[in-house]
Amino acid sequence: MKLQSQLNAAFTALLIVIMAAAGYVIYSLIMDLLIQDEQRQLEETGELLVSVLNEQYGTESDFRQFNGFLKEQNLQLFMYDRNQDAVLFSTMSLPVVNEFFQQNDFSANETLWEYENERFVTSRILFYDISGLELILLTPMDDLEMVQQDFFNRLFLVFLIGAVAAVLLSYFMTNKLVTPLSQLKSQLKKIEKRQFKDMDRVKATGEIKEVEQGVFDMAQELQRYMNSQQTFFQNASHELKTPLMTIQGYAEGIKDGIFDEKESEKGLEVMVTEVNRLKGIINEMILLAKLDSDLSDSEPVPIDAKELIDKVIDRALPIITEKGINFEQSVENNIMIVADEEKMLRAVLNIVFNGIRHANSKVRVQVLKKKQMIEMVVEDDGEGVPPEEAAHIFHRFVKGKNGETGLGLAIARAIIEQSNGTISVDRSELGGAKFKILFETGKEKS
Repeated sequence: MKLQSQLNAAFTALLIVIMAAAGYVIYSLIMDLLIQDEQRQLEETGELLVSVLNEQYGTESDFRQFNGFLKEQNLQLFMYDRNQDAVLFSTMSLPVVNEFFQQNDFSANETLWEYENERFVTSRILFYDISGLELILLTPMDDLEMVQQDFFNRLFLVFLIGAVAAVLLSYFMTNKLVTPLSQLKSQLKKIEKRQFKDMDRVKATGEIKEVEQGVFDMAQELQRYMNSQQTFFQNASHELKTPLMTIQGYAEGIKDGIFDEKESEKGLEVMVTEVNRLKGIINEMILLAKLDSDLSDSEPVPIDAKELIDKVIDRALPIITEKGINFEQSVENNIMIVADEEKMLRAVLNIVFNGIRHANSKVRVQVLKKKQMIEMVVEDDGEGVPPEEAAHIFHRFVKGKNGETGLGLAIARAIIEQSNGTISVDRSELGGAKFKILFETGKEKS
């Protein structure tokens, strides 16, 4: 059963239960109100009769004189003497009076009496001057039940019209609720078939809108990921193909004896260089794959930022000396970064080496605290990163001028993000690139 049918069925069942309960309560309440109203009318009539009788006939011995008066009123009543427990007079026939007297307790103040298969509403009025003498008026409930039934029929008609209107409204509301879900289902089918360009936004409200936004964002991220994977494989195949072709060319030349001895030695050197290059690319690709898929081997520990930068300088010192780079560092004391020490050293080294390769004469590293953040900045005075390349500089195999494999910055970003940090690139005051790394203080990766 579809969701819309389930919602309509549930709403209709709930409506029927509520209407049935309300109808039963109203049906019972109406009869009580009708009985109370009928008793009130009988009491008013009885008080009026007793008042007249008390004024015209003052003693019990005179009650026969007003029998005719009572019969003229066209009422069903009894003149009951509580002291004698006897009916002195009634407007009904003697057999009917006897039957009433046998089936009901006249001395008890009961509201309803029974006669054969009928019920009667009663009301008692005491005479003022005659002790124990009561005037009992009664009326059959048939008329009240007819009024009750007529009211119930009208109430049922109102409920029926209301139920039809409610069901139509329910259908409209559930259709409004389910339609976006159906449309969302079709969009998910497009994602399944990778038809990202054919996706349309779904109009919805509330939580469904949040789900729709989540699905749309997921589709965009999936499309971006698939595009990046496609680009990655294209770039990877290109990066691997170039050294392989070089190795193949020299290997075939040496095998066929095309090269002389000197050229063969040079070819062997080139082949070794290219093999080492291939080895470096493959190792970095394996590291990136591990960083993307497996976090279990990460061991976050507090790392002193000053010690970390000192280790970076120790490893970068040969290339700094070789290129004659002026390396400046400014690290505040007592700054602790929570991360895997070996991986974080690799990430910072990649960024610093990148700055050294592109710098003209100066590289600067700063580590400081700003509010609740730890900020690490690596700057150089080189050509910098063009704005159109800044958004892609951390992607795999995206190389700038003088770049090597195009994986160094991608590895650095993966390690930093794994350590709950962020990295961005901007223009430096020195003229070159400015890499900014941010960590939250005291936050350890779980």
